[in-house]
Amino acid sequence: MAVVRIKLSSVDVTQLNEITNTIKDIANKAGVLTKGPIPLPTRRLKVTTRKSPCGDGTATFDRFEMRIHKKIIDLPSNDKVLHSIMRLPIPRSVSIKIEMKE
Repeated sequence: MAVVRIKLSSVDVTQLNEITNTIKDIANKAGVLTKGPIPLPTRRLKVTTRKSPCGDGTATFDRFEMRIHKKIIDLPSNDKVLHSIMRLPIPRSVSIKIEMKE
């Protein structure tokens, strides 16, 4: 039986949780058992820059951090569920990948 794996990633956790909840609700209404959402480790991207634009002066630094959150949902392949998931309005900050697994 084929399984559909949905990989979601975003910088904004609230939007990511909203999308995962709507996908899970769609699957539950169709009577399909789901695995997930399985949270993956959060990736942290750190950038340190000098505060001074010319580089002179005191050694003061700005530290910036961007966190990328990822989740996975596994569903059995069902055409009705997949069509309704494809029609979901997904925000720009959330990236989604849908894969077929055997």
